[in-house]
Amino acid sequence: MHIYMTARFTVKPESLEVCRVAIEELVDYVTRNEPDTRMYISVQQAEDETSFLHFFAFENEAAEEHHANSEAVKKFTDVLYPECIEPVEFTMYRLIASTEE
Repeated sequence: MHIYMTARFTVKPESLEVCRVAIEELVDYVTRNEPDTRMYISVQQAEDETSFLHFFAFENEAAEEHHANSEAVKKFTDVLYPECIEPVEFTMYRLIASTEE
């Protein structure tokens, strides 16, 4: 069963560029190394460029664990977490309907 999650966070304005680079590096790593991460999308809020939302979907629990325990995620969180105004808010979801198969 697929696992769907979001991560919502806001960074300090002076940290915006370093966090943006860290996000791009993480998504690149996921694209190249995590075939069972079915989707990983980072969006930036239009009205507040310091606020981000990540959408991700994993094939199963093993894929989510693989992602969460990767060196890339550790590197990303080492950069991101100190720059966040508040802790990252993670939420899990169940799929109801989709345009994808």
